[in-house]
Amino acid sequence: MKIFITRPIPQIGIKLLKDKGYEVTVNEGAKDREATKEEIVTALRQAQSESKAFDALLSILTEKIDAEIMDAGLPTLKIIANYAVGFDNIDLVAAKERKIMVTNTPGVLTDTVAEHTFSLMLSIAHRIPEADKFTRAGLYKAWGPELLLGTDVSKKTLGIVGLGRIGTRVAYHTVKGFQMKVLYNDTKRNEEFEKEYNAVYYQNLDNMLPYCDFVSIHVPLLDSTHHLFNEDRFKKMKPTAYLINTSRGPIVDETALALSLSKGLIKGAAIDVFENEPNVNPDLLKLDNIILTPHIASATEETRNKMAELAAQNIIEALEGHIPPNIIE
Repeated sequence: MKIFITRPIPQIGIKLLKDKGYEVTVNEGAKDREATKEEIVTALRQAQSESKAFDALLSILTEKIDAEIMDAGLPTLKIIANYAVGFDNIDLVAAKERKIMVTNTPGVLTDTVAEHTFSLMLSIAHRIPEADKFTRAGLYKAWGPELLLGTDVSKKTLGIVGLGRIGTRVAYHTVKGFQMKVLYNDTKRNEEFEKEYNAVYYQNLDNMLPYCDFVSIHVPLLDSTHHLFNEDRFKKMKPTAYLINTSRGPIVDETALALSLSKGLIKGAAIDVFENEPNVNPDLLKLDNIILTPHIASATEETRNKMAELAAQNIIEALEGHIPPNIIE
């Protein structure tokens, strides 16, 4: 069996595949950049022409895996194992039509992303990046009663948009650690969650936003969630509120976000994902009341290793004739 990995991943995953006797090809040229569609298609077609066709493709969330790429791997390509919890980068319809299995790596990054989410919340509220920049610039001359005043997080109200694994774990930190009040918006109500965290459900997002001191986004990127947060939604938030996004960039209209931050419609934001990654809206770069991190919410050694293991296990199960544990229906 032959595996093509579009970009280098932690060695623990590659070792699992090699230990099964599989032939693994890694696109080493894309170590510090996104793999291009052209090089993926070329690699798959070249392997076909040399009678070394690939049975599995391990992709990264930054690559759009469309019908053309799938066709380049047929008729041997059996599985696309996505190294991510999300899968909006893969054309699921095209995969189903071609009877190619698609898997992801959920669960293993829940704690890590929740930790990063809460780190962003604390950092923007307490103005930690601003304070660090201020100190490094040699501007700290004396302690002052009004120097870099931030906002308390404890006992405030958090609005969670999308109550999946990560949103639920964020709620755990906020309630158990900081005695925050939790409101949540989701496509369905979770009464067990409400009892556990004394949370309040809002079917309508617009009705929830005016009550939130912090809003944390945890929904997948769908047609219905694209630009879910736009200028109209920012106008419904408190002028003292903060927005946190560790989900997907296009869920937030960055132009509207920059305008809202500069006008004071909301107090601050902290985002780990962007509309046109790796490009960042230049208007956001000019602002001090926003924290920008480069899509690293799951970036710990432990979690990235677990993701590599899970992606490899999905491939192994599929190639051994079993249903992978994380197949996307």
